[in-house]
Amino acid sequence: MFARHRRWIILAIIFCAIVLNYFDRQIVSILKPTLKSEFGLDDSGYALLANIFTCCYAVMYPVAGLLVDRFGAGRMMLLGIITWSAACLGAGLSRGFGLFAMFRGMLGLAEPIAFPAQLRVVTAWFPGTLRATANSVSVAGGSAGAIIAPPVVAWLALKFNWHAAFIVPSVLGLLIAVLWWGIYREPPIGQDPRPSSESSSLGQSAVPVGFTWLELWRTQSLWAILVCRFISDPAWYFCLFWLPGYLQEQSGLTLKQIGLVGWIPFLAADLGGIGSAAWSDKMVKRGVRPLRARKIMLCSVAVLAPICILTPHLRHPAMTLIIFSIVAAICLSWLFSMSVVIAEAFPQRNVGSVLGVAGGFGAAGAMVFNYFVGQMIGTLGASRIFAVMALLHPIAAVVLWTMVRREMPPNQKARNS
Repeated sequence: MFARHRRWIILAIIFCAIVLNYFDRQIVSILKPTLKSEFGLDDSGYALLANIFTCCYAVMYPVAGLLVDRFGAGRMMLLGIITWSAACLGAGLSRGFGLFAMFRGMLGLAEPIAFPAQLRVVTAWFPGTLRATANSVSVAGGSAGAIIAPPVVAWLALKFNWHAAFIVPSVLGLLIAVLWWGIYREPPIGQDPRPSSESSSLGQSAVPVGFTWLELWRTQSLWAILVCRFISDPAWYFCLFWLPGYLQEQSGLTLKQIGLVGWIPFLAADLGGIGSAAWSDKMVKRGVRPLRARKIMLCSVAVLAPICILTPHLRHPAMTLIIFSIVAAICLSWLFSMSVVIAEAFPQRNVGSVLGVAGGFGAAGAMVFNYFVGQMIGTLGASRIFAVMALLHPIAAVVLWTMVRREMPPNQKARNS
């Protein structure tokens, strides 16, 4: 009986870990004017700082997926939490730009571990009828972290100094690591923690099957998912790295005002991401094939993305917040449910590797976009940024709908024939 309840406790700890994962990465964007002044940076210099994190993130994401598939979700999640908390602490204790940038790179190397580990846990502990909802709830910790970051970071920086905004969450992260070490266990061998009615919907063979590393790269769905993430992820990275600074430098909000209202788009993102995932789960319960249900939902929300083209023409802070509340909800709907698409399209033993490679491609797309934004955000070229963003999710939706399918490994095909 405890095993059946353990999955929800594990999910809650993952949620808290991912809250801090996103909180730590967003501190820099909230303190952008402060750090630019502290280290003598312009927008191009800030873009370089953002890309140090993003480059390390992109390189490590595929490696993280392989490590999770090789060593297991439990151990790798513990390592990830400890490492990114240490990196945040190091950044908070830094006095020079070089050391600060090094610890941001370390943060980028550690944080990707959370997501293939989280997906592996959800795929193992939750059935298809709950998988999208469980995945979205746990990953919603990211936008929850983004929600609480503006007021908490602003308060810590104004009450103490900018260093405190890094040190406090790092200590909390180390406490979460201790909790994970004490609670997490793999599903019991020979005892499925899910009720039998749920287990029948998993669609996974009792005998482990999957693709080899080289076989994965021959599948159409892998390439389609990589293209989708490369195209669509930059919009979410803009929300994380550039939106708080845009609201301060282009819309005229102060750091205190960012603390009061900067969380609004991320709350909308959470609600949109969880709500859209629940909608796709509801379609599955009504008999729609799981993969098709995720595709219908993602393509439906993508049609709203072009609203961001209005941003430079409606410059009032309230309008920017409204527009990016919608954009952020679209972004998280895609981030949440693209992970579930991977779980539906590939065998369980491959989901960590596929998510890792896909996350790396998404971060690589964000690196390209960060450079583009850094060159244009403070000029009339900002309108081009939002014009490009308006097209990202619709293009990704076309790729998703036409190319992603359920992939069956050769060893399973042989057994079924």
